[in-house]
Amino acid sequence: MAAMDAHLLIVDDDERIRDLLKKFLRRNGYLVTSARDAAHARRVLEGLDFDMIVLDVMMPGEDGVSLTRAIRAERMTPILLLTARGETDDRITGLEAGADDYLVKPFEPRELLLRINAILRRMPEVTEDPAGPKILTLGQIRYDIERGEMWDGTDIVHLTATESQLMRIFSACPGEVISRTKLVEDLGRDRGQAQERAVDVQITRLRRKIEADPKQPRYLQTVRGAGYMLAPD
Repeated sequence: MAAMDAHLLIVDDDERIRDLLKKFLRRNGYLVTSARDAAHARRVLEGLDFDMIVLDVMMPGEDGVSLTRAIRAERMTPILLLTARGETDDRITGLEAGADDYLVKPFEPRELLLRINAILRRMPEVTEDPAGPKILTLGQIRYDIERGEMWDGTDIVHLTATESQLMRIFSACPGEVISRTKLVEDLGRDRGQAQERAVDVQITRLRRKIEADPKQPRYLQTVRGAGYMLAPD
């Protein structure tokens, strides 16, 4: 997705930060709307769809993690959290709530731009295949490889940008083990144990959507000491 095509929602209670981010991102080709808190963001989201949401965690009233959970229950819009807390547990909490990535304050605007671009690149694009779609069957779940869509019967399963990318990675080589390090690399993340732990969180979330019993996964398996493997029917 090109920047000129993307509409971002910036949610931050700090007016100075909102204005700086709006100006910077607009200079880099994005259409930007801002909201001053979670309540304001909810009203904006009632009338507009966005390609991505950049959301501050620590805000008066409803915090960013709570708003992330609410958004994720209804939309697959990518969410990047801005947090002043760098501790691993806080980052994991945000990812478990449904965020696709996080950035610790203070940050360089250019790093924010790079992360936004990386997340938007991971969003699946709808393609036409004259030979017909390729489908993976995971019990009652069907995954359309070409369209990047997941279905549970007649209901679409909403995937985050990161979950969509993970499914594309796994569906490209079903039955093959992929290491956590390779997953971090393919997701465009920096290497390190924290990022590998973040991948584990994303895998846990994805299992909740494709497994009848996520604690005893049948389709997205852990291969001890090696990584993860997608084993479709």
